[in-house]
Amino acid sequence: MAEEYKGFEKIKHIENGEAVWLARELAPVLEYIQWRNFQNVIDRAMLACKNSGFNISDHFVEVSKTVEMPSKPRKEEKIGFAEVSKTKTIVDYKLTRYACYLIVQNGDPRKEVIALGQTYFAIQTRRQEVQDYFNQLDEDNKRLVVRGDIKQWNQMLAESAHNAGVITDEEFAQFQNAGYMGLYGGETVADIHKRKKLKEKERILDFMNSNELIANLFRISLADEKLKSGDICDKVSANKLHNRVGQEVRETIVRVKGTLPENQPTPVKSVEQVTKEQLARLKKESKRGKLMLDED
Repeated sequence: MAEEYKGFEKIKHIENGEAVWLARELAPVLEYIQWRNFQNVIDRAMLACKNSGFNISDHFVEVSKTVEMPSKPRKEEKIGFAEVSKTKTIVDYKLTRYACYLIVQNGDPRKEVIALGQTYFAIQTRRQEVQDYFNQLDEDNKRLVVRGDIKQWNQMLAESAHNAGVITDEEFAQFQNAGYMGLYGGETVADIHKRKKLKEKERILDFMNSNELIANLFRISLADEKLKSGDICDKVSANKLHNRVGQEVRETIVRVKGTLPENQPTPVKSVEQVTKEQLARLKKESKRGKLMLDED
């Protein structure tokens, strides 16, 4: 086991021959100090689990634990001072490896430990499982799945581009623009933003349907693969490569008589809005389930 992964390995538990992790132990390893912040990550991971076609309860098992709370000693009659022990019940989750993978996928990408976690918890069969279920999803859930994949691939592409000589934020913006121009027949990010009639802070990837997102995922993953070959060592060459990859994806769409990305309809709701609605629905269903259990 590589040294950098030992933090995850130390908190692993084996139950019935299967590896499990506890969320309360995983949070500090992933450098989350406040539980409420980590709970938000868990909520997003649960939604991703549901959208991938799995039962949340199979991978996120809610458990309760009792912890002692610090308290001041109080004077008791005849026996002097005595420590009064107080306890509190807190929520924890028993997590499968897949649940942990989804958590790190939805964690703060600025943390180096998150990238380590993504590698450690990687499940090679995940893409096939998502693909098998993908066609059964409605359009909004398809968008959530692909947008999540793009988020991760863009992080890897950024690292590969940096290693190839794309260093500053401005240079990376130019690099991204080159890829979009190749895929969109010359349209820049600004052009796409304007055509979709988006507000200033709205992101174009959040207003793409599933087919347009898939085309961009193909562009991103292919560019990452080519950059990792190590043949590119300056930003000009990296931009040219990304532009050419975008063109190749566009030519593939034309060859199979598909709809070009600029001709795809723009969804009314952003991915962010769909995510919020899904999370609200999930929490509502969870509360309803608890009430039903209380009534039994």
